[in-house]
Amino acid sequence: MRFHTLFLLLILCCVYLAAGQVSYDDCCLKYVRKLSRSTQRHVVDYKIQKADGSCNIAALIFIMRKGRMICANPSESWASRLKERLDAKKPEQDSSFSSKPRPLQRKG
Repeated sequence: MRFHTLFLLLILCCVYLAAGQVSYDDCCLKYVRKLSRSTQRHVVDYKIQKADGSCNIAALIFIMRKGRMICANPSESWASRLKERLDAKKPEQDSSFSSKPRPLQRKG
């Protein structure tokens, strides 16, 4: 009987420890201070990280050509200029384009 109780207690401890582990998103933990202009040319996109429950700091995550991610402080002037430059490169949506499909017209 003692063996079964000890075994059950051991299993419950393992389950408790496994459930207690928190899975974190890919969060920035620190910023780079500066990016050289030649490195900035390799940036293709960015994501915005908000300081919420899963991530501790707000950051701009710049995505490089080969998929590498670099974290920057969003209040830094070079980071905001790079973000604006990337936004300007994105194609603007044509205002004449409608997201709703037009109904088919029947002939006859």
